[in-house]
Amino acid sequence: MASKMDKYIFLVDDEPLQNEMLKNYISERFEYTIKSYTNGEDAIRDLSLVPDVVVLDYHLNSNINDAKNGVDILKDLKRLAPDTHVIMLTGQDDLAVAVDIMKYGAFDYVIKSETAFSRTENILNNIIILRNLKASNKAYKNITRMLVAAIVGICIFSVYLVRKLDVSLPRP
Repeated sequence: MASKMDKYIFLVDDEPLQNEMLKNYISERFEYTIKSYTNGEDAIRDLSLVPDVVVLDYHLNSNINDAKNGVDILKDLKRLAPDTHVIMLTGQDDLAVAVDIMKYGAFDYVIKSETAFSRTENILNNIIILRNLKASNKAYKNITRMLVAAIVGICIFSVYLVRKLDVSLPRP
């Protein structure tokens, strides 16, 4: 059973076999709770779980005609959960598709091929590195703010003491 501290990856593909194979591959390599969906609408409904990553199929509506396609779900995901990284899986080896996907906020895209799973693994590693760098940067910013506040406080306190004690500084 998942806990509040779980990190989630959502796999969204209308091909259950693809989802299951990718789920097995990722679960062997990463400490994530992985949830699989056969349509984007169900994944959107579960956004309260705050997934770190969504691996999203470009052609989600190939089996269900009235389902939203991958680009529409990508737009919804970025609007509703802008910090969630989206990796788009596509069978399209077309530069226009790649540009379109990136324009709408995908972190990266993977062309479905024999190297798709290892490419997805590399992208997940890059996302983890990026998240760690952002967390470190935030910590350094907070420490810097605290140090600046402490220095300002010391300066103000020093001026107060000088005035309170009416200490004259020797003149050269």
